[in-house]
Amino acid sequence: MLDIKFIRQNPEKVKEACKNKQVTVDVDRILELDKKRREETKRLEELRAEQNKISKQAPEKLEIEKAREIKEKIREVEPELERIEKEFNGLMFQIPNIPSEDVPVGKDETGNVVIRKVGKIPKFSCLPAGRNFKPKDYMEIAENLDLIDVKRAAKISGARFSYIKNELVLMHFALMRFGLDVLVKEGFIPLLPPKMITAKMAWGMGYLEQTDDEESYFLPKDNLYLIATSEQSMGAMHSGEVLPEKDLPKRYVGFTACFRREAGSYGKDTKGILRSHEFDKLEMFSLSRPGDSKKEHEYFLSLEEKLMKLLELPYQVVNICTGDLGRPAAKKYDIETWLPGQNRYRETHSTSNCTDFQTRRLNIRYKDKFGKLDFVHAVNGTAFSMRPLIAILENYQQKDGSVKIPKVLQKYLPFKVIKK
Repeated sequence: MLDIKFIRQNPEKVKEACKNKQVTVDVDRILELDKKRREETKRLEELRAEQNKISKQAPEKLEIEKAREIKEKIREVEPELERIEKEFNGLMFQIPNIPSEDVPVGKDETGNVVIRKVGKIPKFSCLPAGRNFKPKDYMEIAENLDLIDVKRAAKISGARFSYIKNELVLMHFALMRFGLDVLVKEGFIPLLPPKMITAKMAWGMGYLEQTDDEESYFLPKDNLYLIATSEQSMGAMHSGEVLPEKDLPKRYVGFTACFRREAGSYGKDTKGILRSHEFDKLEMFSLSRPGDSKKEHEYFLSLEEKLMKLLELPYQVVNICTGDLGRPAAKKYDIETWLPGQNRYRETHSTSNCTDFQTRRLNIRYKDKFGKLDFVHAVNGTAFSMRPLIAILENYQQKDGSVKIPKVLQKYLPFKVIKK
């Protein structure tokens, strides 16, 4: 949610942001309602003040008729103000966060800009430097090694579910433990957050207006949403709180199962585990002072890159354009990892600076050394999901069908190679 003062002072900037994020909101109507809201609020306050003044009069001087007139006027103003507030808030909550100035303008993912490529793409089918075989897709590798079973999962749960099996299960938890070890040393507080949050908290995180119930799993009897990322339960953790400035930045790393309908991806990656309804994720989240959130965002990106470099996986960093930017984000980077079996880069990580868009809704503030209150800024970023498993299978595959384990993970596992 944006500050209404900012919208009053920068209406054209807000309109441009809505246009660039491809969100349709009547900003002029918001300003019109804001003016009416302030006028009616002032009128109501004046009537109540007058009503209070009359109520303190001596009985013999009590202006009964005037008191009755004021009471009737209050009865007229209150529902009108409530109606205005409802429409005003409904429109306010549709406005997306303002993109940072260095975010490229574009209508969709085709407008995203590659900032840099890191690491060497492994060479296959060429001598003498290559491995002299055609690289396989991760599902072919996994099925040959009995690591993933989507057929039986489909039988009992439907499409976009899987059984992860054998060595891949151990490598999955090795990957998560590796990520935890790195981030805890960086000062992150490890968490196992709730996997369900109330509708109020889901709304506070700012995603419901973007995806609605098409993307989220909602339990109406319990008024609970299954989280799509642990960012949602970590972000709402300090709702309604005032944090001391000395505690900032407050950094967490949370591990949870995540649940997504993948409603907008029909026909895409229907086979395998790239887009699943249920998956595990290790997520970073922080709350910082407003002036520090840009630096914090770059720091999160550097941690994601550190993890990828330690795994020795080739990747590219992408600056996400306005049309592909989520509603709460002011800026977002993706890391796309090279998949030789697919001969392309695919997203494995993202990190977003959501500034005070979420914390304003959730009322998370901090008090500075002068006693002034302000909203903190929120930054989130992927440490690991299950997608890096795909990248490891494809980049570390061998001619005999086996898969080597990245050196950095070997100390967590009782094997160095996955083979038949």
